[in-house]
Amino acid sequence: TSAAVTGSVLQMINHGLSTGALFLLVGVLYERTHTREIADYGGIAGAVPVTTALFLVATFSSIGLPGLNGFVGEFLILLGTWTSVHRWWAVAAATGVILSAIYMLSLVQRVFWNPVTREENRRLPEIRPTEAIGALALVVVMVWIGVRPNDFLDRVRPSVEQLRRSVATRKVATTSSWPSRALRVRSGQAPRGIPQEIAR
Repeated sequence: TSAAVTGSVLQMINHGLSTGALFLLVGVLYERTHTREIADYGGIAGAVPVTTALFLVATFSSIGLPGLNGFVGEFLILLGTWTSVHRWWAVAAATGVILSAIYMLSLVQRVFWNPVTREENRRLPEIRPTEAIGALALVVVMVWIGVRPNDFLDRVRPSVEQLRRSVATRKVATTSSWPSRALRVRSGQAPRGIPQEIAR
């Protein structure tokens, strides 16, 4: 449906925003700890509260929390899928959303609020202003899409409608051409592009 396609296009933008922010913040943490092992973190929320807040917003965006960009795209996709004939696909997709929320929130818990495993984690340097500006710019767009989705959807819908009409027109043209082709073959006249010998 148009809703599902519109949501899919928006979700491509959303994925770039949330994943880009998460990669940026993971890079910030790696620069300070030089480890990507989750077990080496824990209890760093008190040392880097700004980084923690930015990471939380990016995580909530990724799992589709209402009020952020991810919710709009996921809702339109699920709505469009549910209102079509493939409701089980909507159920499967919703299950995936729930599972992704579980593992993402578990990650945040283990990295930022689990007991401290390394004493140096208590003294981690906070994110620098130049790094925070990049992450904050992405967060602002996440909130913008979540609060005012039509500012973006209105730009997507015309292209989606044009695509839908194009597909529908081709479908009708293909369906209507089969009877005439079949009649010409049965009468011994090959359709354009088919050798006469094959028609016979």
